[in-house]
Amino acid sequence: MQSKITEKQKKALSAIYESIRSSGFPPTFADLREKLNVVSNQAVLNFLESLEKKGFIKREDGQARSIKILPLGYKEIEKEPLIKIAGMSAAGSYTESFADAFTAWMPLSDQIFQNEKISKAQDDVFVIQVHGDSMINAGIDDGNMLLIKKSKEFKSGDIVVARTENGTTVKKFIADGGKRYLKPENPNYENIPIIPGEITFEGKMILNLTKINT
Repeated sequence: MQSKITEKQKKALSAIYESIRSSGFPPTFADLREKLNVVSNQAVLNFLESLEKKGFIKREDGQARSIKILPLGYKEIEKEPLIKIAGMSAAGSYTESFADAFTAWMPLSDQIFQNEKISKAQDDVFVIQVHGDSMINAGIDDGNMLLIKKSKEFKSGDIVVARTENGTTVKKFIADGGKRYLKPENPNYENIPIIPGEITFEGKMILNLTKINT
Protein backbone atom coordinates (compact mmCIF):
# COMPACT_ATOMS: atom_id res chain seq x y z
CA MET A 1 0.00 0.00 0.00
CA GLN A 2 1.31 3.45 -0.95
CA SER A 3 2.18 5.90 1.82
CA LYS A 4 -0.04 8.96 2.01
CA ILE A 5 1.33 12.05 0.34
CA THR A 6 2.09 15.06 2.52
CA GLU A 7 0.84 18.55 1.70
CA LYS A 8 4.34 19.73 0.76
CA GLN A 9 4.95 16.67 -1.41
CA LYS A 10 1.64 17.36 -3.14
CA LYS A 11 2.74 20.95 -3.67
CA ALA A 12 5.95 19.68 -5.30
CA LEU A 13 3.96 17.32 -7.51
CA SER A 14 1.64 20.12 -8.59
CA ALA A 15 4.63 22.34 -9.36
CA ILE A 16 6.09 19.62 -11.57
CA TYR A 17 2.79 19.27 -13.41
CA GLU A 18 2.35 23.01 -13.98
CA SER A 19 5.92 23.40 -15.24
CA ILE A 20 5.53 20.60 -17.77
CA ARG A 21 2.12 21.86 -18.81
CA SER A 22 3.21 25.48 -19.32
CA SER A 23 6.82 25.23 -20.53
CA GLY A 24 7.15 21.69 -21.85
CA PHE A 25 9.80 20.78 -19.26
CA PRO A 26 9.92 19.76 -15.59
CA PRO A 27 11.02 22.51 -13.17
CA THR A 28 14.64 23.21 -12.31
CA PHE A 29 16.03 22.76 -8.81
CA ALA A 30 15.86 26.56 -8.43
CA ASP A 31 12.18 26.53 -9.42
CA LEU A 32 11.39 23.83 -6.87
CA ARG A 33 13.40 25.52 -4.13
CA GLU A 34 11.28 28.63 -4.60
CA LYS A 35 7.98 26.74 -4.80
CA LEU A 36 8.74 24.66 -1.71
CA ASN A 37 10.41 27.46 0.23
CA VAL A 38 13.59 25.46 0.87
CA VAL A 39 17.20 26.64 0.55
CA SER A 40 19.12 23.58 -0.64
CA ASN A 41 19.11 21.25 -3.62
CA GLN A 42 19.34 18.35 -1.18
CA ALA A 43 15.98 19.32 0.29
CA VAL A 44 14.51 19.27 -3.22
CA LEU A 45 16.10 15.87 -3.88
CA ASN A 46 14.56 14.56 -0.68
CA PHE A 47 11.10 15.56 -1.90
CA LEU A 48 11.71 13.96 -5.30
CA GLU A 49 13.00 10.76 -3.75
CA SER A 50 9.93 10.53 -1.52
CA LEU A 51 7.59 11.10 -4.47
CA GLU A 52 9.41 8.44 -6.47
CA LYS A 53 9.33 5.88 -3.66
CA LYS A 54 5.60 6.43 -3.27
CA GLY A 55 5.05 5.81 -7.00
CA PHE A 56 4.00 9.34 -7.96
CA ILE A 57 6.92 10.16 -10.28
CA LYS A 58 9.81 8.51 -12.12
CA ARG A 59 13.24 10.11 -12.53
CA GLU A 60 16.29 9.42 -14.66
CA ASP A 61 19.86 10.04 -13.50
CA GLY A 62 18.58 11.79 -10.38
CA GLN A 63 18.10 15.07 -12.24
CA ALA A 64 15.15 17.35 -11.59
CA ARG A 65 14.49 18.00 -15.27
CA SER A 66 14.04 14.34 -16.19
CA ILE A 67 10.85 13.82 -14.19
CA LYS A 68 7.85 11.89 -15.45
CA ILE A 69 4.56 11.97 -13.56
CA LEU A 70 3.11 8.47 -13.18
CA PRO A 71 -0.63 7.61 -13.27
CA LEU A 72 -0.81 7.57 -9.47
CA GLY A 73 0.68 11.06 -9.39
CA TYR A 74 -1.91 12.44 -11.80
CA LYS A 75 -4.64 10.85 -9.71
CA GLU A 76 -3.27 12.39 -6.50
CA ILE A 77 -3.38 15.96 -7.89
CA GLU A 78 -6.61 15.27 -9.83
CA LYS A 79 -5.14 16.16 -13.22
CA GLU A 80 -5.47 14.49 -16.60
CA PRO A 81 -2.28 12.88 -17.96
CA LEU A 82 -0.06 15.07 -20.12
CA ILE A 83 1.00 13.88 -23.56
CA LYS A 84 3.65 15.23 -25.93
CA ILE A 85 2.68 17.49 -28.81
CA ALA A 86 5.26 16.86 -31.49
CA GLY A 87 4.28 19.66 -33.85
CA MET A 88 2.57 19.82 -37.21
CA SER A 89 2.52 17.24 -40.01
CA ALA A 90 1.11 17.61 -43.50
CA ALA A 91 -2.01 16.01 -44.87
CA GLY A 92 -1.11 17.22 -48.33
CA SER A 93 2.43 17.88 -49.39
CA TYR A 94 5.31 17.38 -46.98
CA THR A 95 5.94 19.79 -44.15
CA GLU A 96 8.99 20.37 -41.97
CA SER A 97 9.89 17.33 -39.88
CA PHE A 98 8.95 17.44 -36.22
CA ALA A 99 11.47 14.77 -35.21
CA ASP A 100 12.75 15.29 -31.65
CA ALA A 101 10.84 18.57 -31.38
CA PHE A 102 8.83 17.66 -28.30
CA THR A 103 8.53 21.03 -26.59
CA ALA A 104 4.84 21.18 -25.65
CA TRP A 105 2.37 19.01 -23.78
CA MET A 106 -1.42 18.78 -23.53
CA PRO A 107 -3.78 17.09 -21.07
CA LEU A 108 -5.41 13.91 -22.36
CA SER A 109 -8.48 12.38 -20.77
CA ASP A 110 -7.64 9.49 -18.49
CA GLN A 111 -10.45 7.54 -20.18
CA ILE A 112 -8.38 7.46 -23.36
CA PHE A 113 -5.44 5.98 -21.48
CA GLN A 114 -7.70 3.19 -20.23
CA ASN A 115 -7.65 1.89 -23.79
CA GLU A 116 -5.38 -1.17 -23.60
CA LYS A 117 -3.37 -0.48 -26.73
CA ILE A 118 -2.48 2.95 -25.35
CA SER A 119 -1.92 2.19 -21.67
CA LYS A 120 0.71 -0.43 -22.48
CA ALA A 121 2.86 2.10 -24.31
CA GLN A 122 2.23 5.58 -22.92
CA ASP A 123 5.89 6.48 -23.44
CA ASP A 124 5.50 5.72 -27.14
CA VAL A 125 2.56 7.95 -27.99
CA PHE A 126 2.48 11.60 -28.98
CA VAL A 127 0.17 14.13 -30.62
CA ILE A 128 0.54 15.92 -33.93
CA GLN A 129 -1.61 18.56 -35.58
CA VAL A 130 -2.53 17.98 -39.20
CA HIS A 131 -2.11 20.65 -41.86
CA GLY A 132 -3.86 20.15 -45.21
CA ASP A 133 -6.83 18.32 -46.75
CA SER A 134 -5.41 15.17 -48.36
CA MET A 135 -7.04 12.89 -45.73
CA ILE A 136 -10.52 14.44 -45.55
CA ASN A 137 -12.25 11.28 -46.82
CA ALA A 138 -10.74 9.43 -43.88
CA GLY A 139 -12.30 11.96 -41.51
CA ILE A 140 -9.04 13.83 -40.93
CA ASP A 141 -9.47 17.55 -41.52
CA ASP A 142 -7.11 20.50 -41.52
CA GLY A 143 -6.16 21.35 -37.95
CA ASN A 144 -7.16 18.00 -36.41
CA MET A 145 -5.07 16.65 -33.52
CA LEU A 146 -4.03 13.02 -34.00
CA LEU A 147 -2.79 10.61 -31.35
CA ILE A 148 0.17 8.72 -32.86
CA LYS A 149 1.83 5.57 -31.58
CA LYS A 150 5.42 4.80 -32.46
CA SER A 151 5.66 1.34 -33.97
CA LYS A 152 7.95 -0.98 -35.90
CA GLU A 153 5.08 -2.93 -37.44
CA PHE A 154 2.60 -1.55 -39.97
CA LYS A 155 -0.18 -3.26 -41.90
CA SER A 156 -1.95 -2.22 -45.07
CA GLY A 157 -4.65 0.30 -44.24
CA ASP A 158 -2.86 1.91 -41.29
CA ILE A 159 -2.84 5.70 -41.28
CA VAL A 160 0.79 6.58 -40.78
CA VAL A 161 3.09 9.54 -40.24
CA ALA A 162 5.81 9.13 -42.87
CA ARG A 163 9.07 11.06 -43.02
CA THR A 164 11.57 11.85 -45.76
CA GLU A 165 14.39 14.36 -45.94
CA ASN A 166 11.71 16.86 -47.03
CA GLY A 167 9.60 16.49 -43.90
CA THR A 168 6.56 14.55 -42.73
CA THR A 169 3.13 13.68 -44.09
CA VAL A 170 0.04 11.79 -42.93
CA LYS A 171 -1.26 9.16 -45.36
CA LYS A 172 -2.72 5.66 -45.52
CA PHE A 173 -0.13 2.91 -45.92
CA ILE A 174 -1.02 0.44 -48.67
CA ALA A 175 0.69 -2.89 -49.30
CA ASP A 176 -0.75 -4.45 -52.46
CA GLY A 177 1.21 -7.47 -53.62
CA GLY A 178 4.72 -6.22 -54.23
CA LYS A 179 3.63 -2.60 -54.30
CA ARG A 180 4.04 -0.30 -51.31
CA TYR A 181 2.75 3.26 -51.38
CA LEU A 182 1.19 6.08 -49.36
CA LYS A 183 -2.41 6.75 -50.33
CA PRO A 184 -4.16 10.10 -49.77
CA GLU A 185 -7.89 10.07 -49.00
CA ASN A 186 -8.68 12.88 -51.40
CA PRO A 187 -8.83 12.38 -55.20
CA ASN A 188 -7.01 15.67 -55.76
CA TYR A 189 -3.76 14.07 -54.54
CA GLU A 190 -1.65 11.30 -56.02
CA ASN A 191 -0.25 8.18 -54.40
CA ILE A 192 3.31 8.40 -53.12
CA PRO A 193 5.50 5.35 -53.97
CA ILE A 194 7.51 4.04 -51.04
CA ILE A 195 11.16 3.82 -52.04
CA PRO A 196 13.26 1.81 -49.56
CA GLY A 197 15.70 4.04 -47.72
CA GLU A 198 13.89 7.23 -48.67
CA ILE A 199 10.74 6.99 -46.55
CA THR A 200 10.50 5.97 -42.90
CA PHE A 201 7.48 5.77 -40.62
CA GLU A 202 7.32 7.84 -37.42
CA GLY A 203 4.23 5.97 -36.20
CA LYS A 204 0.58 5.19 -36.87
CA MET A 205 -2.61 6.94 -35.86
CA ILE A 206 -4.55 5.55 -32.92
CA LEU A 207 -7.22 8.22 -32.55
CA ASN A 208 -8.35 11.50 -34.04
CA LEU A 209 -8.53 13.45 -30.78
CA THR A 210 -10.38 16.35 -32.36
CA LYS A 211 -13.28 14.15 -33.44
CA ILE A 212 -13.69 12.36 -30.11
CA ASN A 213 -13.64 15.68 -28.22
CA THR A 214 -16.39 17.25 -30.31
